Amino acid sequence: MISTAKLIIDGKSYELPLITGSEGEIAIDISGLRRESGLITLDPGYVNTGSCESSITFMDGEKGILRYRGIPVEQLAEHSTFVETSYLLINGELPSRKELSNFSVLLNDHSLVHEDMRKFFEDFPRRAHPMGILSSMVNTLRAFYPELPERTDEEEINVTFARLLSKVRTMAAMSYKISLGHKVVYPRHDYSYCMNFLNMMFDSPVRPYTIDKDLVKALEIFWILHADHEQNCSTAAVRLVGSARVNLYAAISAGIAALWGPLHGGGQPGSGGDAPGYS
Repeated sequence: MISTAKLIIDGKSYELPLITGSEGEIAIDISGLRRESGLITLDPGYVNTGSCESSITFMDGEKGILRYRGIPVEQLAEHSTFVETSYLLINGELPSRKELSNFSVLLNDHSLVHEDMRKFFEDFPRRAHPMGILSSMVNTLRAFYPELPERTDEEEINVTFARLLSKVRTMAAMSYKISLGHKVVYPRHDYSYCMNFLNMMFDSPVRPYTIDKDLVKALEIFWILHADHEQNCSTAAVRLVGSARVNLYAAISAGIAALWGPLHGGGQPGSGGDAPGYS
């Protein structure tokens, strides 16, 4: 089996390794090309470039394939919740009942935001866009929630993931409410992740929100379908900013800013959009 590709430039040959992805796809490793030849490659918009190796997600839009950790997304949409899918993406496997319970407790414990942050939220102009508010406020999380030196590495990672997932949901709802000039709704301990988001978005003192199970299921499926799309614009932004070893919240803030753009998902022909990552 051929394990290298040959590139010939001005009569000189360069052997480039071939690597195999998690789904059997083949890629040419050009990481050593500049060192060996002094040349670089040009691929505007990452149209045909994978910037990393990953087994998290495989997507083939032309064939309608989307798999998380090898599991078809349609299977997850039918049998799993968004919280279970998030756990799968983070940890590599679906949670046991005990693991799901512990993860749900973490999400519940970290669902509130620091009350001092409300002052920042409330000082945004009423016409400020919710995505701009959210990106700015996620960046401020670093000041309120620094490292956790008293925990093990695994505990700190789990708490950080849960904190981000839980607080971003709460802050997204707060950003929307404040942009409308409405009273902020707090999360409830007796509601699931998706129920809480809908309630925080649409509950009001004059019209209490009634949970509709069909809408909750629809939101679960919508979020599962959008949980990860390989090397899209916002993912690339998070990885690029994070490569400077900035704090996690600054990198996530950059991703939200990228997601704000109208061409994030390839809204214009030839824009690149969700470029093919190398899984």
